[in-house]
Amino acid sequence: MQSRAAIELQFRRIRIGLFVLWAIFASVIVAWSVRSAEDRALSEVMQKAGETLAVQTEILSGVLDKYRLMPPLLSRQSSIRTLFVRDAEGNAQNVGARRMAENIAGMSAAMDVAFFFPDGELLANARGSFARSDEGLPSLIEVARQGRLGRAALSNDQNERTYAFSSGVRRDGKFVGVVVVYVDFYRVEAAWALSARRIFVTDKAGTVFLANDPDWRLQHISDVRPADGGGRYLINGRFEQRLDLLRHLPLLEWDLHVLADPAPVESARLNAAAIATLACLLAGLVMLTVLRRYEMGIIRARRDRAIALRLERVVRDRTRALSITNRSLSQEVEVRRQAEARLHKTQNELIQTAKLAALGQMSAALSHEYNQPLAAIRTYADNALKFLERGATSEVSGNLTRINGLVERMAELSRTLLSFSRKPGATIGPVPLGTVIEEALLLARPRARAAGISTIHVGDAVSGFHVRGGRIRLGQVFVNLINNAVDSLSGQPDAVVDIDAGRAGDRVIVTVRDNGRGIDPDQLPKVFDPFFTTKAVGEGIGIGLSIADNIIRDFGGTITVGNHPDGGACFTISLQAANADDEVVGGEPGLASSHIVV
Repeated sequence: MQSRAAIELQFRRIRIGLFVLWAIFASVIVAWSVRSAEDRALSEVMQKAGETLAVQTEILSGVLDKYRLMPPLLSRQSSIRTLFVRDAEGNAQNVGARRMAENIAGMSAAMDVAFFFPDGELLANARGSFARSDEGLPSLIEVARQGRLGRAALSNDQNERTYAFSSGVRRDGKFVGVVVVYVDFYRVEAAWALSARRIFVTDKAGTVFLANDPDWRLQHISDVRPADGGGRYLINGRFEQRLDLLRHLPLLEWDLHVLADPAPVESARLNAAAIATLACLLAGLVMLTVLRRYEMGIIRARRDRAIALRLERVVRDRTRALSITNRSLSQEVEVRRQAEARLHKTQNELIQTAKLAALGQMSAALSHEYNQPLAAIRTYADNALKFLERGATSEVSGNLTRINGLVERMAELSRTLLSFSRKPGATIGPVPLGTVIEEALLLARPRARAAGISTIHVGDAVSGFHVRGGRIRLGQVFVNLINNAVDSLSGQPDAVVDIDAGRAGDRVIVTVRDNGRGIDPDQLPKVFDPFFTTKAVGEGIGIGLSIADNIIRDFGGTITVGNHPDGGACFTISLQAANADDEVVGGEPGLASSHIVV
């Protein structure tokens, strides 16, 4: 079997070879990506600049063609020819000629329209200063004299520029004057100013005649583009690299230039280089990671085989020990199962014992409950005999009705005592909360009366709820809680026990509250502990609340205790709500009254 050091050496050599191949491959990929991105970006920049160049060429040609046709058309009009006729005194029609020039200039939006005599004398013009200077005028007149269209690019000291077209006026075949139209380039340059690219026109002498950069106008091209600048132009006070797209205008002997910013090309180069480099690095990392995982897999497989051999030996030894331990644990589990069964049995017997103990404590008061109706029955019976002797049958019927009511009251109390004393079943189902509390009050009433408790208040909402539980065990919970409240209020004037209920989602919340002294905060956590009591010796063993807690937990609920802000202890029970339409265990009627005096 190969050692780990030999495996690592072998893979180290493989990694070196792969790194060399990766470096060569990455260089080729990066170079190709940069070149492709540069070509695409340059093509896009040149295409957009070319579109701008084509549009501006058409605009400039359109403007010049418009004014190029004006002088020949004007020179053929008879109204223009009559302007060059002098009167007998040799005076020209200056006023009429000026009005004519202004009308033509206004309608055509030309910079100026002028009329000249063959010797260069100005007959009239509409406006502007070019007509009053000799700039280019001789050549314009001379070409017009030859019957051709004269043209010239003109500028003055105020950096004003125009392009002049001239045409000769002939009357009876004789050359009598010249019409000159001066073109205004303001709108052209204003449109160029909206473009982010530099647009300019150079004449055959290299002078920048038109430009959307005011600083370039009438400058020589060498002033904005150094001869050895390598495509650099003066942009905003500094020389920057630009791509120059040029179109020659042969009729005007002008060159129209559009400068494109090469920054997108450089940005595309850098982005392509960065993306290609990152992609190659990622591919290299993936390749390295795969190789490393393969290497670690081989090393791990070798290590796992060695560990497996050791584990087989350990497993054999452990299996032998575990077999012995399992036999021991099986015996221990059986012992614990039996102990748990005995514990449940003991708990059930303890609950029953607590109930019988509670019945024993209530026996004195219950005997008083029976003695009162028995004495009343005897009195009503004796009176009935006397009424019979006197023949007062209506009075006898009334006494017998009262005797029947007292007997029914004693029977109801007997049924409740028998139900409370027998061992409960484990069945859990929907039970009426009002009936359970009514039965608990029947058992607790004598003890409350003996303690001097005048009022136990039951909320109206109690009789409207059904909860999941066992009727007898739930009744035991409320008997314990009411008895605890009675014990804490014993001898207190105006003592009141309040029982109420409400709905919270799928839970029914029942509260049992008294207006006594409450529970010491230090003792609150211990209230539900078995055999914890604050009563005197012989008055209680401290298992009632512990039993109540266990019963409520069996029903899937909770019971808590605290002191009410208005005074006294308050027990809160949360039980699962049941459907009122479900079958009810023990269908006795619920409480009809919300206030019971005991």
